Amino acid sequence: MTQPALSMQIRDLERTLGVAVVERRPGDVMLTDVGREIARRAEDVLTASRDLVDFARHRGGLLTGRLTLGVIPSLAPYLLPRILPLLQTRFPELRLELRETQTRQLVEDIKSGTLDAAMLALPVGEPDINTIVLFEDLFLLAVPSDDPRQEAARVAAEDIDQSRLILLEDGHCLRDQALAFCATAARSRTASAGGTAFGASSLTTVMQMVAGGYGVTLIPQIAADVERRDGRVKFLRLKNPQPGRCIGLAFRRTSPRKADFAALGEVVKESMCIAPAPTANRKRGRPVGG
Repeated sequence: MTQPALSMQIRDLERTLGVAVVERRPGDVMLTDVGREIARRAEDVLTASRDLVDFARHRGGLLTGRLTLGVIPSLAPYLLPRILPLLQTRFPELRLELRETQTRQLVEDIKSGTLDAAMLALPVGEPDINTIVLFEDLFLLAVPSDDPRQEAARVAAEDIDQSRLILLEDGHCLRDQALAFCATAARSRTASAGGTAFGASSLTTVMQMVAGGYGVTLIPQIAADVERRDGRVKFLRLKNPQPGRCIGLAFRRTSPRKADFAALGEVVKESMCIAPAPTANRKRGRPVGG
């Protein structure tokens, strides 16, 4: 839509409602207080209309048609290869559209109706969003292969040199979970800038830093099963209660596709059984807030 056409439609809306929706200033336009509330309510109306269409289109069968799914970056490259082949085989009429981004954006996209659902670390903490628990993902400590500690060793939080801790960049829930675990150490000192100042957007980049001898990192089990192919790193277990994250499927409370989400959840759970983690028999760990 061109700018003049948009301006005309906004003026028509203002005449219909009898209020100023935008404040016009030289070279700038911003929503008024009333305009912001109208925009918020309009988002609710649009989301409800999408749910109505979903209800009509997908009542005939499970996982058919278009489904928009979000996944957090620390999960997508490790979980999707497990579930996509199963989905293609069992639900050939499903048209899956994926978005990989951080938790905060995924939650906003679910609430606005841009996404149908998202796989992320729980809890979400939003009253308008329901969740299904999928699996527990324990954390391991990734260290360079020449680290003197044996792989059978158990590491406590206070044994992690936080000055060498390499983490994902701000905004990734995995970063917050790692810092929360390290904060349980008895010592009072905080991590120095040498470790946490480095921020990567992917676990693969973090693991390359560890492999190069630049530090250590906490990595979820599902990622370690893939990243352990690099012989320059090894993984140490953490002392009980082992920290971890609870992975779940989040979706709008009002969505009519709950049966689809339940079916998708079962596929994920089955994929974890088909390709079990090497440490699947370990004691279920204590979740760290997601």
